[in-house]
Amino acid sequence: MYDYIKGILVSEKSINNGISITVECQGIGYLIKTTERTLKEMPPKNTEVKIYISLIHKEDIMTLCGFLHKEERDLFEILQTVSGVGVKAALTLIDEFSVSELIGVVIKEDYKEISRTKGIGQKSAQKIILELKDKLLARQDDLRPENTVCVQQEPQCTADVRNVLFSLGYSKEEIDNAIKTALSVSQDKVNSEEILKTALQYLAQQ
Repeated sequence: MYDYIKGILVSEKSINNGISITVECQGIGYLIKTTERTLKEMPPKNTEVKIYISLIHKEDIMTLCGFLHKEERDLFEILQTVSGVGVKAALTLIDEFSVSELIGVVIKEDYKEISRTKGIGQKSAQKIILELKDKLLARQDDLRPENTVCVQQEPQCTADVRNVLFSLGYSKEEIDNAIKTALSVSQDKVNSEEILKTALQYLAQQ
């Protein structure tokens, strides 16, 4: 329903049930839940900010969650499709790990690293890895037929990165440019985690 809100950062606060900011747009103040990681990157108050948002509608409660970066918002939404992961857990994971870090530990199936997150036990971490990895890498099936052959001919490390970026909502052109840039920068460090990290850094600057 909503992609982002662009307006003036009016206030930010940390309370018992989490961190939130208020962004005013055309005379309306939107209360948006976010993370400590996002809060640290916020511009000064009373300046313009663009927040990528996710609308959560459960029973009689509507909540806006928002992030400075599109890939964080998209991963936040994917996390909530994992059974047992709600808004609070998804926000905590996005706060604990950067997007590339979280996807990296999922691809490596390092459940112990995920379980160090507050409120996430080892069983929950294993479930997150099992379901999230499948959701991220299975997106190759959603690619158009003319692109599938090209993806299948790629080295596995770049094919995995392509599928992850596709699941985060990037276009084929954006992904092609990001992977090309990442490969030129990574040089000897040709592995999925390093390529993904560099590709996301490139996309964040576009």
